[in-house]
Amino acid sequence: MKRYKIEHLLTGILILLLVSCTEKSKKEAMLLESISEVKKQYAPDKRTALFDVHVFTNTEKYIIKGESNMPEAVQALKQVLDSKTDLEYVNEIEVLPSKSLDGKTHAVINISVANLRSNPKHSAELATQATLGTPVKVFKKEENWYYIQTPDKYLSWVNVGGIVLMDDTQAQNWKSTTKLIYTQTAGYSYQDTQATQRVSDLVAGDIIEMTGETDDFFEVQYPDGRKAVVRKEESEPYDAWLEKLEPTQESLVKTSKTLMGVPYLWGGTSTKGMDCSGFTKTIFFLNGMVIPRDASQQVHTGKAIDSVKNFDKLQKGDLLFFGRKATDSTAEKVVHVGMWIGNNEFIHASEMVRINSMDPNADNYDEHNHNRYLRSKRILKENDDALISLVKNPVFKD
Repeated sequence: MKRYKIEHLLTGILILLLVSCTEKSKKEAMLLESISEVKKQYAPDKRTALFDVHVFTNTEKYIIKGESNMPEAVQALKQVLDSKTDLEYVNEIEVLPSKSLDGKTHAVINISVANLRSNPKHSAELATQATLGTPVKVFKKEENWYYIQTPDKYLSWVNVGGIVLMDDTQAQNWKSTTKLIYTQTAGYSYQDTQATQRVSDLVAGDIIEMTGETDDFFEVQYPDGRKAVVRKEESEPYDAWLEKLEPTQESLVKTSKTLMGVPYLWGGTSTKGMDCSGFTKTIFFLNGMVIPRDASQQVHTGKAIDSVKNFDKLQKGDLLFFGRKATDSTAEKVVHVGMWIGNNEFIHASEMVRINSMDPNADNYDEHNHNRYLRSKRILKENDDALISLVKNPVFKD
């Protein structure tokens, strides 16, 4: 009888444990589902929004840990979880920027081209680049690396040598300064007008504070205080450049051809090297537009023009997208982009910036890309929240 009571008691305990574990599993599943739904709504693309949140447990409560640069997403998750009356949890999500930055939550790129990495180390994948004068948001620091967001909302890591940190006041003061834009494909700034000692290299699209001028040079100052001069024939006051901006089909084609032969570089967005979407991004930037970083992002902007290889419908400046078509079991995958320049030709970064044709009879026919063509989009003068006009939006200057 005693043995029976003990076995009966153990069975009861086991049932209670199983019920408890089942309830716990249900709550964890609910938590994970809530986190997933909020992430899907507020941060569907990890390249442009951070919502890294996980669930942990102790003996009494659930602990929600992680970080996000989107306070609205964290607040939305809190509201969802607070509505679950039987759920006790501790919110340990850090909303970035990190308090350890001591208010230095802005920065300006301080070198001709900064290499931005997917992780905080030099050996990590080159995610993208940012050119001199680009203002960025700063979210956190890890050793000698800063986690930043560029004006096109791309998130990545930059080494401390690539930026100058600023607080709100310093960033506003920098934006209010007079600036110039470097317009040649590549060149240098110099210590003085004798142009014998270089201060730094420069690439097209670099923007720098202008402090004065001589007959042949503009006097400039880098974000870190270095002083230099830049040849007038290779640059232009930023305000004057903005005022005369009138991007057209022809100006896009003209800009694209100045980059012929620039080598392909995965992650590159400058004249030192560029990948396919970095090339199209640079073309439009030099015509006063900031467009999304990657081909798979660019394809979601602008107006749809063609998806059946009816190239007669295309205009110069239209973007062509290539990749894998959707099937019953797989989604469409965009892996390449180029720009239409007329005469059945498109220009793109493939091994180097080159021109190819969609005409099978042409010497420069590109059978590979013809076969994997997906669609074309028009973004010139289109209204789209993802397309930033430098004339209408004070990215570099108030």
